Amino acid sequence: MYEYSVTALDSPLYSTTCHLQGQFRLNGMHKAGDVVLGGLFEIHFFSVFPDLSFTSKPQQPICHGFDVLGFRQAQAMAFAVDEINRNSDLLPNVTLGYSLYDNCVKLGIGFRAALSLASGQEEQFMLNETCVGNPPVIGIVGDSSSTRSIAISAVLGLYRVPMVSYFATCSCLSNWQKFPSFFRTIPSDAFQVRAMIQILRRFGWTWTGLLVSDDDYGLHAARSFQSDLAQSGGGCLAYLEVLPWGNNPFELKRIVDVMKKSTARVVIVFAHESHMIHLMEEVVRQNMTGLQWMASEAWTAATVLQTPQFMPYLGGTLGIAIRRGEIPGFRDFLLQIRPDLNHKNSYGNNMVSQFWEYTFRCKFAPPPAGWVEAGGALCTGQEDLASVETEFLDVSNLRTEYNIYKAVYSLAYALDDMLRCVPGRGPFSVWHSCDALQTLEPWQLIHYLEKVNFTTTFGDQVSFDENGDALPIYDIMNWQWLPDGKINVQNVGVVKKSASKGEELTLDEENIFWSFVFKQTPQSKCSESCSPGSRMTRKKGQPVCCYDCVACSEGKYSNETDSMECSSCPEDFWSSPQRDHCVPKKTEFLTYEEPLGICLTTASLLGTFICAVVVGIFIHHRSTPMVRANNSELSFLLLASLKLCFLCSLLFIGHPRLWTCQLRHAAFGISFVLCISCILVKTMVVLAVFKASKPGGGASLKWFGAGQQRGTVLLLTSIQAVICTAWLVSSSPVPQKNTQYYNDKIVYECVVGSTVGFAVLMGYIGLLAILSFLLAFMARNLPDSFNEAKLITFSMLIFCAVWVAFVPAYINSPGKYADAVEVFAILASSFGLLMALFGPKCYIILLRPERNTKKAIMGRGLTKMEM
Repeated sequence: MYEYSVTALDSPLYSTTCHLQGQFRLNGMHKAGDVVLGGLFEIHFFSVFPDLSFTSKPQQPICHGFDVLGFRQAQAMAFAVDEINRNSDLLPNVTLGYSLYDNCVKLGIGFRAALSLASGQEEQFMLNETCVGNPPVIGIVGDSSSTRSIAISAVLGLYRVPMVSYFATCSCLSNWQKFPSFFRTIPSDAFQVRAMIQILRRFGWTWTGLLVSDDDYGLHAARSFQSDLAQSGGGCLAYLEVLPWGNNPFELKRIVDVMKKSTARVVIVFAHESHMIHLMEEVVRQNMTGLQWMASEAWTAATVLQTPQFMPYLGGTLGIAIRRGEIPGFRDFLLQIRPDLNHKNSYGNNMVSQFWEYTFRCKFAPPPAGWVEAGGALCTGQEDLASVETEFLDVSNLRTEYNIYKAVYSLAYALDDMLRCVPGRGPFSVWHSCDALQTLEPWQLIHYLEKVNFTTTFGDQVSFDENGDALPIYDIMNWQWLPDGKINVQNVGVVKKSASKGEELTLDEENIFWSFVFKQTPQSKCSESCSPGSRMTRKKGQPVCCYDCVACSEGKYSNETDSMECSSCPEDFWSSPQRDHCVPKKTEFLTYEEPLGICLTTASLLGTFICAVVVGIFIHHRSTPMVRANNSELSFLLLASLKLCFLCSLLFIGHPRLWTCQLRHAAFGISFVLCISCILVKTMVVLAVFKASKPGGGASLKWFGAGQQRGTVLLLTSIQAVICTAWLVSSSPVPQKNTQYYNDKIVYECVVGSTVGFAVLMGYIGLLAILSFLLAFMARNLPDSFNEAKLITFSMLIFCAVWVAFVPAYINSPGKYADAVEVFAILASSFGLLMALFGPKCYIILLRPERNTKKAIMGRGLTKMEM
């Protein structure tokens, strides 16, 4: 930045002279001090560049469009320096000075100003042999723009000149490697973006539009917003548009058309107020109402937009605002500002004079040509500033000024810590040295800036993290258009980050004013919420926020709004008809209360009763030939076994228990084997009697006496008992909850345990039944006196037919119907045996007693033994 030349003198020592290559004449304010702080502020809106070359004669840029709030921001720095100088505890015996420049909202001018602060404005600078001397400034407060801060900090960072910005929010500036000397007292856009997303999630706004300015501020915010929104899963962007610089009617009309066609009701804008002015003019032109605006900190406090022209469209806006603070004594300081008529052309006084002319609508002498003739007033410098209604004196809403105040104090506290360094305990590598004020260099201050930690009089803690960012905190503002036409920007919440609680959002929703179109919290969704009992399915080719609602399938549920998936109910539960919760599954088993159970129970008891009646008949007529001729002992045993067959069917009805599962098949198997064993012995006796009736066949009867008959029945039944015992011991039937038959029901059933055991039990019954059938079939043509063989043949035919039909019916019957089929088979076969074997006999005993004679039974007079 300097041009160095060495000139030989008479002395053997040499003196080094440093010459500026060029000098910039800039609009600024200055105050001398032992240590000087630099500042960059927007005091004019517009500028005209004459020539930027170093070779041309230096000319001052022409700036116009005085910004009274920018001037107040510069005065905030001047006030902070003045207050520090009056504080005996902070920087004692050190006087702070300042050099403040106007950047005219231009990168070129701001860059010139930053170089002037770093290099100084003296045309020639003499250095002695020790090269001691203070630098022009030890730190710079500014700049306000992210674009200008990026450019300036990239250069000043090479020389480690500390730069503390009060309004540059681009998240890119948090890169400590690229910007090693950059700090800021305003939160990064990364935090602002996360704060925006927290507000979106609070109100359920998942479908939003995003407008950004065409600069580093807007473009970096757009990238950060898209990335964080995708990671949070909190919503989708309906559109993303870049606002043009200046008034571009065609582009603005296209953007507003996109907004009108979109179904998104919430619009987020990261742009400057100049962009918003042009945009809102197009919005008003197209009369586009019904939008909920969300403002970034760049235009939340823009009074130029808070007008009756725009408020019908911007009423209800929610905005992120810089933390408001209070600066005691600042208003009194502002009231003391006076132009110096004796030095009215000096740099600092020139800025004050411009403010004075802007505020009182006058001109200092000599006025421009024609000013007095046109009725213009001349400024005296004695005008009363307190008598003027101006926002310059309104210190109730200090936000940017509060950040400037904290930035100045950060530099002051860092300098104070450095000057309090104890030699030998310093932070620098050479003998843990400390630096004196006379040898101070800007880079040394960075170490102490990193360690700064103080609390303002307003109660806010100020410190910097490893990226140079301060502890983030924002106010949430709401633009309220009151019924009387007044416009109020109300604080309705705060979002901040702390080390203990992380990021916190606090909103006073009851005091939020919503647009007159909404009158209540607006909704902004691509698709309506999916109610409990349904899930979201993404529409093909659409963002994830655009979806259809599909009802949960059977057995699944969702008990939350906008569920992504339906959850499966637990094993013993099923989804409700609304699919919003799970209910216990219905249980199914053959009960005594249902019609089918009642019918089967009635049939079982009826069969048991008929058996009892037949037993009574046989007992009552036990001396008659019909009873005596059919071996009454086997007949009574057969009736008893049939009664057991009828009764064992009741074990298949009711809730399956372990004992009923084990007993039902054992009782069924033994009862039927006992029954069929009696029939088999009867059949064998019939054949033996017939054989004995022939010459030389009497010896065959000795094997079929009463004892042998009882023994045969007992032996055959015992075999079944052994089979059942082995089955129950090895792998007995157990109750089981079966969910395979029905999805919404639990079928309680008995599983057989060992399939082999069950097959052997059934196979043994079938073997005896087939043997009885074959023997009876062989004896069917015996003389009529032995016609019981025909009854046995018929009964066995019925028995076998029932149980052959039972197998496929049982296999294909689910749940309780399998038990019903088995009970039906037991009852059908039992009734078949009962009716086939004892029906004809009871008929003769009761209705044809004349046939119940020995002669009628013996027929041809064959000698018979009592069977």
